[in-house]
This record gives sequence, structure tokens and C-alpha cells, in this order.
Amino acid sequence: MDTRRDFIKKGFALGAAFSLADLSGLFNGDANAQTDANVKHELLKGPDGKPYLIAVRDGDRVTMLNRAIEALGGIGAFVKAGQTVLIKPNIGWDRTPDLCANTHPSIVGRLTEMCLAAGAKEVNVFDHTCHPWEKAYANSGIKDAVEKAGGKMIPGNDEKYYREVAVSGATGSLKTLKVHQLVLDSDVWFNVPVLKHHGGATMTCAMKNHMGIIWDRGFWHKNDLHQCIADFIRYTKRPNLNIVDAYAPMMRNGPQGKDTNDLLAGVNSLLASRDIVAVDAAASKILGHANDGIGYVKIAAAANLGRCDLDKLQIERIKIG
Repeated sequence: MDTRRDFIKKGFALGAAFSLADLSGLFNGDANAQTDANVKHELLKGPDGKPYLIAVRDGDRVTMLNRAIEALGGIGAFVKAGQTVLIKPNIGWDRTPDLCANTHPSIVGRLTEMCLAAGAKEVNVFDHTCHPWEKAYANSGIKDAVEKAGGKMIPGNDEKYYREVAVSGATGSLKTLKVHQLVLDSDVWFNVPVLKHHGGATMTCAMKNHMGIIWDRGFWHKNDLHQCIADFIRYTKRPNLNIVDAYAPMMRNGPQGKDTNDLLAGVNSLLASRDIVAVDAAASKILGHANDGIGYVKIAAAANLGRCDLDKLQIERIKIG
């Protein structure tokens, strides 16, 4: 296992208590401690009475996804027969799955299968990619995984796919923007990012994955990136569920990465929550930051757009094996 000095040399942001054993306290102590009957009532549950956040580790990606969805009541808690479903992974980069610059195809393929098995009318997958979309879709492995599972890959590279919406209540410059029609028209949508370092935003995860559903990313970069990321979740059609691929987070040279030396092996985790702020707060801890240590997470939590006080939330911690 890498030492603390090794992590710092690699650019990882570490607090004094960081260790791979508990991922900055996210998995501290007994995996089932927060579900003990003596404390369960004191912690905030999700709106459906299920745990507020699921944190799974030490399994393969598909097994961890299965366990997370099961803990949240099964896929039927999110998808009903006849509904249209959008899955929005990170497919921004022409990178192969081993580099972890994109969401792993096994997660996207399995989630597609689950939605169709629940009776979804159709499952569509897209991203407004940074690299040419045909190459990113193919070389990420996501196109093949989705199509084998029975879903459809939809382009995000043309402005004709986007419609203007208002972002009411935004405190920064972001007042209107164009959003992909699949977000606007789908009955259900899943936000499925990969966790990694980002040179401009420090971390890219669930909230920043929204930049792949809008047309003009450049506006956000030029007008206080952290404020824009936080303000956009004021838009009323939020994801039904946020699922984070944190199997081998990229801890430097993000968001594209250079090679597998940029990855932190041994994390082997997956996070899920209806609350996009809470799931990003938990992801922040995996990267060695405080739960409010990422600018846009702190802004969003302060504006009551979600929770980052993880110690007050009911977290179901699942360790496989």
C-alpha cells in the first residue's frame, strides 16, 4: 500500500486522518454502525425512508451497483413500466476503460439492463463530449455495453438537441442555459459520473457531470465555475438518483488523465444518493478533502440545495466480502 508521502507526491489532497482503510472516515468503524437501532432514528433518512446515502466498497463494479440499488429499494423504486429513462454517464473523453477518465462501461451496461428489466419503454444514454463523440462513445466501451444491454446511444454534439431553460434563484451569472432534450423529456434520469481530479474545479463528480447535459460549457468556465456548478442544481429537474463510480479515482492530471499511474488503486467504491450535494460531499472525502472542501459543494450546501453534513445523514455502509 502507498504511504502518505507517496500520496502527496502524486498530488492527492490528504487530511491528517486519511487512510485507504476508511477513506477519510467514510467507512470508519463497523460497516453497519449507522444502521444500529439506537442511532438510526437520529439520522436523516432519504425522502422514501431508505438510507440517505449508500457507500459500497470492495466488490466489482456490477456487484456494488446491484447492492446499492437493492439498499435503496430496488430499481422499481425509480423506474416504472412504460417510462423513458436517461442514463447520463461521463463519456467526455476518447479514453479506454482502464484509464478511468469515463464512467466504467460495466456500470452503464448493468444499469441499462436493470431499467429495461423494470419495464422501461426505452433507455437512452448520452454525453456532450469534449473529444469527438463517436470516438469517445466507442473507445470508452460504453456504446458497446449499452447497445448489448438493449439501450440506445444518442449524440449530444449538435445545438439542435438543446432547449433553453431558466435557472430561477441563481445568485451568480447563470440565469438561463440550453439543456439537452433528453433531460427535459425523459421520465427518469440517472446521473452516473466517475470520480476524479479536475484541474479547474478540483474534483469532478455528480454536480460537475451536469456540464455534459448543457450546450455552452465555456460560459461556466468564464463566469465563476464553482458558482455556476452550484447554481445549476437550482434547476428543478434534478436526477432521480446519483451513482458515483469511485473504483479507481484519478487523483491528478484530470479530467483526461495520462496513464494508469494517475489512478488510486484500492478504493474499490461506489456511492449512491438522491441528494447530489451529499453524494459529492462523500466523494470529496474519498479524494482526501473535507466534506465541504470542494468550492461548489460548500456553496450548494450553504444555499440549502442539499446536505454535506454527513454525520447527520443515515449512511448505509456496505463492505462486500
